[in-house]
Amino acid sequence: METPQLEAFITVVDAGSFTRAAARLRLSQPTVTNRIKALEQALGVTLLERLPQGAAPTPAGGELVPYARQIVSLNAHAHLALSSPGRLRGRVEVGTIESLTNHRLLPLIEYVYLRYPSVEISMRSPAEGDAISSVRGGRLDCAIFVDCVQEGHADLETKVLCPEPLVLVAGPGHPLSGRKGVSHTDLLGATLVCSDSSAGYHLRFQHVLDALGAGQPRVFTLNSVDAAKRGVANGVGMALMPRIAVAEELAAGELCRIDWTPPFETYTQLARRRGVAANPALDAFTDAAVRVVEEQLSDQTLTAA
Repeated sequence: METPQLEAFITVVDAGSFTRAAARLRLSQPTVTNRIKALEQALGVTLLERLPQGAAPTPAGGELVPYARQIVSLNAHAHLALSSPGRLRGRVEVGTIESLTNHRLLPLIEYVYLRYPSVEISMRSPAEGDAISSVRGGRLDCAIFVDCVQEGHADLETKVLCPEPLVLVAGPGHPLSGRKGVSHTDLLGATLVCSDSSAGYHLRFQHVLDALGAGQPRVFTLNSVDAAKRGVANGVGMALMPRIAVAEELAAGELCRIDWTPPFETYTQLARRRGVAANPALDAFTDAAVRVVEEQLSDQTLTAA
């Protein structure tokens, strides 16, 4: 097995086709095909099933995927370490949601930028599936997310960074704005604006509404925090968001907090895989996340005082 062969294999799996994989790797399609064939011959198994719409891993290919990702990642880290001994280098792929990126994590990006000039950070919302699944599959190095604390993830190392209270907001003209003691049943027939569709707390909120037995709520999925806030301010339903993401609009009176408390507590958390190759850049990023959020909380306490 050679690293370029494994890299070609992983790229085909992620892209779902040889053509798209070749474009991502900036190689010709025959080159990608030849690398896959050489890998299959070396291992003595068929790794990819050629389908009319693309390609998918066989059972043997599926077993190889996590090992291939670790080998390719370890090889990249080794090259970086040797190319600049004693200097922290690397790239960290982070899955998160826009409301955290805009309102919680920008100081973290600045912190890493200033202290680790050779470390690159990519923050994005996974296009398909949630960030945790992408971490488990090796497509992301870590995920920063808002959800309840859950135990029993033997394959993940999870750190709680801070409590992340949620608020249900609407425009000043919404029927529930200004009402005291809004109950679950008062939310029947609600129109929801979803700004972070991959966030676990949105699913929990919808489950609360589903349990009322009134059918699925009407949902507008915008996947843009700014667009969601503007829509809600203009009367398009209500939105459940981290309080930090709407603090300015609430203070300005552009949005109103609905007097309803979620029946679950949420926290901003960082998750990464256990038992993978050492990644000093990811270690530094994790430590920086803990430090930066602690400083944010300290500043908020001083401001409140």
